Amino acid sequence: QGADEVMYIDIVASLYQREILFNEIEKTANELFIPFGVGGGVKTIEDFSKLFHSGADKVAINTYAVQENPEIINQAAEIFGNQAVVVNIEAKRWEHWYECYTDCGRIQSGKDVMQWAKEVESRGAGEIFLQCVDTDGRQRGFDKELAKKVVDSVSIPVVVSSGAGILEDIKELIEYARPSGVAISSLLHYDKCTIKDIKDYLRNNGIEVSK
Repeated sequence: QGADEVMYIDIVASLYQREILFNEIEKTANELFIPFGVGGGVKTIEDFSKLFHSGADKVAINTYAVQENPEIINQAAEIFGNQAVVVNIEAKRWEHWYECYTDCGRIQSGKDVMQWAKEVESRGAGEIFLQCVDTDGRQRGFDKELAKKVVDSVSIPVVVSSGAGILEDIKELIEYARPSGVAISSLLHYDKCTIKDIKDYLRNNGIEVSK
């Protein structure tokens, strides 16, 4: 349909201590001719390596880096290159700040999202994949404030997900926060629209998108 990239994340892998599904990833990679990002349950440099060998172009990490060892970001960036290392941030809004969550939005970390975003950039992450615990899967619009704050606090690309319910939601997010990309799941999973519909709508509203 014209997607620019696919992000394939096993969102409960860490929560259930599940093995990474290398076979499934390889099968998927063999069918794709666009960039392919993979995440979920990544804990070691060997996991990164095996995922790249299975066909991933980028690997996303969240739980292990937040809860156990942020140094893995530095190591992975040094070995595989910044462009290959994505940090997935799951943010939850409190009254005056946003907190990083892990394990599919279930476990608090005490870390401030803006500080963590800057830290992962300084550690060598090449991209942030931003989710919002409060809006994920609800199709009621993005947390635009969160998106803008993260985009403005770093100079690496930020792809924003969690919230598209109608086409206007995507347009409003792009105009307000200027992310480098928008990730769409429910709208496509439930066949509410196609990627072509989204791109045509954005183009017709003066927003530049790839063909």
